[in-house]
Amino acid sequence: MTDTDMNEQNTTTSTTSTTTSSSSSTNKIEEIKSNLKSQRVATHSHIKGLGLNVDGSANTIGDGLVGQSKAREAAGIVAELIRSKKMAGKALLLAGPPGTGKTALALAIAHDLGTKVPFCPMVGSEVYSSEVKKTEILMENFRRSIGLRVKETKDVYEGEVTEITPEETDNVMGGYGKTIAHVTVGLKTTKGTKQLKLDPTIYESIQKERITVGDVIYVEANSGSVKRVGRSDFYATEHDLEAEEYVPLPKGEVFKKKEIIQDVTLHDLDLANAKPQGGQDIMSMMGQMMKPKKTEITEKLRLEINKIVNRYIEQGVAELVPGVLFIDEIHMLDIECFSYLNKALESTLAPIVIFATNRGNCTIKGTDIISPHGIPVDLLDRLMIIRTLPYSFNEIVQILTIRATVEGHKIEDDALTYLAEIGDKSSLRYAIQLLTPSAILSKTNGRTSITKDDIEEVSSLFNDAKTSAKLLEENKSKYLY
Repeated sequence: MTDTDMNEQNTTTSTTSTTTSSSSSTNKIEEIKSNLKSQRVATHSHIKGLGLNVDGSANTIGDGLVGQSKAREAAGIVAELIRSKKMAGKALLLAGPPGTGKTALALAIAHDLGTKVPFCPMVGSEVYSSEVKKTEILMENFRRSIGLRVKETKDVYEGEVTEITPEETDNVMGGYGKTIAHVTVGLKTTKGTKQLKLDPTIYESIQKERITVGDVIYVEANSGSVKRVGRSDFYATEHDLEAEEYVPLPKGEVFKKKEIIQDVTLHDLDLANAKPQGGQDIMSMMGQMMKPKKTEITEKLRLEINKIVNRYIEQGVAELVPGVLFIDEIHMLDIECFSYLNKALESTLAPIVIFATNRGNCTIKGTDIISPHGIPVDLLDRLMIIRTLPYSFNEIVQILTIRATVEGHKIEDDALTYLAEIGDKSSLRYAIQLLTPSAILSKTNGRTSITKDDIEEVSSLFNDAKTSAKLLEENKSKYLY
């Protein structure tokens, strides 16, 4: 064999080995596709809004809601009142049997209002804390539900960072170390470039924000605070493993006036002003090291913040955004909380409050008085009441179909009808709970969709509340008490 033949053979061998390594590396590296959306399914994941037409009438099925036409139309009017800011300080009561969609309706109102309107959900039993007063927890949630949109026009330097050069100098305190005298930052926009000489404290902010060359930033001229907007879209093709937000190169000059809009809640303002600043003595240091207790915000502090907020609103600097406070299981509150709610609803800064209850005539907590929904009559007079009704058989079928789709289960028609019959006899919640175990059973048996047999088998393994109560009554002699 000649030298030429040997070279050709070696070349062929190396080519083959390269191909093999390439294919094996392809097998080793696989893209992981995120299944987060399909995996994380909550009780009300299917609710997207109120499902109303342009004229305010309710669709039979819309945005995940089924039936309850009158309740949804009433909720639509409430949402419109909230948007036009004509319902602040008023309250709404959603009353109906368990499993009739009261929480779903409240969430639908929140979705309909959009993400910019604060929505604060809580349960009546949350007020009973060992650390904080009941009325304090109620007021905190009231303040969380009121947004403040602050508009400020500031002088800023904005652009893409072209250089960050810290200038060092000898330490004035002596010693061998060096300190940062100032930092030179180059900024570039579509209209030109500028070099800024910044204070060492601003350099610390730049390091905290992890700003590098190629990032788009803005520096406030008065306060010196630095904000990273994102990575310049010029670098969008670079191979970066981290999820990066790319932004276009800023237009105009480097130095400009910029309107900055910030959304905060009144509770955020309360907390920012209520944090105690510790001293240098040993007791303060010990207090900081120990687990801090929840700070109770005083009424005096809140009144001062209200004055400042009102002044901002009068000057046109800020705009008040009354949000929604949703209190579920309202009958869990006691007479003290109800009297406090009367006062809180009359406040000049009050959100829209939505209550929900599944009780009929029952005792008001903390008293021996029986009242509708367990709410005192003086508070009931202030409420607009929306009634939710039990679902019909056809509506249960439609709700189960939506839930099966959201949870990613295939279900046969006869199985769906049988499951709806179970829901009609026991409760809708119980029928929905049987969906996932039935899907697991059908997969175990090698089927791709849920059959009637799967539901019958799962139904025989579990008891609903009514069946369980009946069995307890029949066998009460075998149980204690």
